[in-house]
Amino acid sequence: MNRQIRRVAVVVLVAFMALLAAPLYWQVLAAPRLTNDSRNTRVLIKEYSIERGAIVLADQTPVATSVRSKQRGDPLEFVRHYPEGERYGMVTGFYSLVFGRTLAEQEFNSFLLGRAPEQFGQNVTDLLTARETPGGTLVLTLDRATQEAAEQALRNRKGAVVALDPRTGAVLAMTTYPRYDPNQLSSHNPEAIRRNWDRLVKDEDGPLLNRAAGALYPPGSTFKVITAAAALEDGISVNQPLPSPTVLDVPQTSADIHNFGGSSCGGGTLTMPEALEISCNTTFAGLGLKLGDKKLAAEAEKFGFNRPSPYQLPAATSVIPKNQDVPATAQSAIGQRDVRVSPLQMASVAATIANGGRRMAPFVAQQVVSDKGKVVKRFEGEDLGQAIPEQVAGDLRDMMLQVVERGTGTFAQIPGLQVAGKTGTAQHAQGRPPHAWFIGFTSAGDKSIAVAVVVENGGDAGSEATGGHVAAPIAKAVMQAYLGGGG
Repeated sequence: MNRQIRRVAVVVLVAFMALLAAPLYWQVLAAPRLTNDSRNTRVLIKEYSIERGAIVLADQTPVATSVRSKQRGDPLEFVRHYPEGERYGMVTGFYSLVFGRTLAEQEFNSFLLGRAPEQFGQNVTDLLTARETPGGTLVLTLDRATQEAAEQALRNRKGAVVALDPRTGAVLAMTTYPRYDPNQLSSHNPEAIRRNWDRLVKDEDGPLLNRAAGALYPPGSTFKVITAAAALEDGISVNQPLPSPTVLDVPQTSADIHNFGGSSCGGGTLTMPEALEISCNTTFAGLGLKLGDKKLAAEAEKFGFNRPSPYQLPAATSVIPKNQDVPATAQSAIGQRDVRVSPLQMASVAATIANGGRRMAPFVAQQVVSDKGKVVKRFEGEDLGQAIPEQVAGDLRDMMLQVVERGTGTFAQIPGLQVAGKTGTAQHAQGRPPHAWFIGFTSAGDKSIAVAVVVENGGDAGSEATGGHVAAPIAKAVMQAYLGGGG
């Protein structure tokens, strides 16, 4: 009898503990995660009673604001508005009653609501004085003129442009095409929001994709600056003659490597600067074979490959395989095969070279300011250390200056300025035009800028449509806008 009572007691106790465990988990342990989940509509409805902080550019131009709803009978007090429409959507993201928050709206949500730990003192003061507490203003690093120039130069060509300050990592411009207007997802009309969402999701051109940070492409010949860095660090000098055949006979495969468009590099030897100037595939594929897959991948990793992006907002991880056979290594050395990069990554590569080999983490939010003008929180790009030796960075800079001065990148020239760059025309699918690339940097006075441009399917092996002709002029326009002219 006592044994049965004990068994029943144990069962009741276990059931009781299970009953306690469920609310403990959901109300205590999982509460922070649920509260910050952008899909939590109940939390969003509560948030709409708060005057959400604005998102502004460095010059204080508002790109996201909260205004009182003018809709009669609307239970939601504020509606999110994006004055510039689609121009900054790939940084701000959207703030939606139905689909939650994305990008800056999500990553800095607590600051925009005035609920971050750094805003506690202000909240207590406002509580004691019965004053409503608006959210903090998020100040971005984006430069208005540079952003507009990037958008106008890219025009309606599918692709992306990223511009960074090499010294700090600050994002000066980030645009993609096609884009979307976050206002279409941020109204108080759930039916209209869902219709717009369905249309955007079904669009084969992917307007919701942030191509600048979230898309991955083969980098083509822009990757040759990394191959060159690996060769320089391996002891190959800038004056050393390198085999530069018209066709490279790659071991273990019948797929030999040719130069773009079937052109010849002279059929003899070239130095590394000469090979980069004319973007000789066979020279750099040969360097890849000499280095081997391990050294090539290790050099790329110094620039951030195979690691999560340090960017403040969600971004794709650029990759290069660590273990490759001989043919794959040769193709990877010229930015083909399975090498994949984001435009943000390649802008960072250019910025690292411009910064003497020192790599800075890209960032797009520089500070949060209270409604009284007090700086609540500052953000800076993390110094990620010396990626490559300063001497190697200097050699790469000199070679890239030569590319723009008299090589494949002449369309990036800016009168009165020294522009360094590297073109790229990347094959990616049989029968489709290659992507057109350009990465580069320049400076004037106390301002410097590094740029990456990709135009999807923008090249043509049988015409003048190459990275130098298509992407370089876009980079030139962006650099000129930031530096204030230059011809």
